[in-house]
Amino acid sequence: MSTENAIDPTAPPSGDGCVECEAAGGWWFHLRRCAACGHVGCCDSSPSQHASAHARDHEHWIIRSFEPGEAWFWDYQNEQFADGPALAPPNHHSPDQPTPGPAGRVPPDWTRHLH
Repeated sequence: MSTENAIDPTAPPSGDGCVECEAAGGWWFHLRRCAACGHVGCCDSSPSQHASAHARDHEHWIIRSFEPGEAWFWDYQNEQFADGPALAPPNHHSPDQPTPGPAGRVPPDWTRHLH
């Protein structure tokens, strides 16, 4: 599959945090944005690894970092960095949101929960 068929540059991000973690009251380490549909999920270092689960469940293999200062794409299917176009803004979560986040839900021993 080419990356141009796996990316919709017009799809906005689903929100400012991991969709599933927000719904469950969880927390994340870093955020990843699906390049096909805009779903924002937590990274594979996070306890719940929702971004890669979304990729597998929907066969949306290309993601982009949703962290401030990062603009890289990753292809889960081929396990390598990928190229991609500019995506619909915003390109990262709010700079006011801490990493890990969100504020108030990260346990004091959060580093013990990382993968």
